[in-house]
Amino acid sequence: MLALPFFAIATVFSIRVPSAHAHGYVQEVVADGTTYTGYLPYEDPYKNPVPDRIIRKIPGNGPVEDVTLTEHCNGESDNGTEPAALFATIEAGSQLQLNWTAWPDSHVGPVITYLAAVPDGTDVTAYSPGTDSVWFKVDEAGKNDQGEWAATDGLYATNSVYSVTIPESLRPGQYIVRHEIIALHQSYSYPGSQFYPSCIQIEVTGCGDAFPTDDFLVSFPGAYTPDTPGIVYNVYTNTSAYPIPGPTVWSP
Repeated sequence: MLALPFFAIATVFSIRVPSAHAHGYVQEVVADGTTYTGYLPYEDPYKNPVPDRIIRKIPGNGPVEDVTLTEHCNGESDNGTEPAALFATIEAGSQLQLNWTAWPDSHVGPVITYLAAVPDGTDVTAYSPGTDSVWFKVDEAGKNDQGEWAATDGLYATNSVYSVTIPESLRPGQYIVRHEIIALHQSYSYPGSQFYPSCIQIEVTGCGDAFPTDDFLVSFPGAYTPDTPGIVYNVYTNTSAYPIPGPTVWSP
């Protein structure tokens, strides 16, 4: 699991200005030294032509709150994930850098990243996972021993960039990255947790041959339920360790 540098940084709230909309999304991606603009929901739909992106479209900067919905990429199509036109290439073992818009300091919570392999004979620009169990977790960060949260303290310490290492021995191929923040400021009951997923299309290169077994694979919806530990969690009264939702991180 990727270790984040924010655990060593104590005070950053005073230098961060929350977004006026009080929500957010991934606005830029860097892969193997190439910078890609993310899908910009308040700009892209109004451009002519509409720009091609590597991130699947989202309706805005707001969340998904119902874990039973098929909006696993926070999309607008009937299965929640309309494919994007492009993909980024990244070598296994490299870091994928994900640049978030300004994130409000009230929206504490974990940052979680999944991958879903595109089946042979299918292109990521035309693939929808539907409700199949194809997602496996490759990274997670929640609350550390000092009470600092990945989605606030962590992002502030890295200028809103979250870095995820693509497993070095992962077999080559095309993948969808589901990268999300779960905001917990209203999660004292269900529904209350706010999910902010972005889906990035990538092609992994390298010579690895590792792939998770079925017990690491989950579906969306399915990976989270209203009763999953960490979906209901009172951040104002709970001082215990935070149970990050979802399966165990796959680490080959």
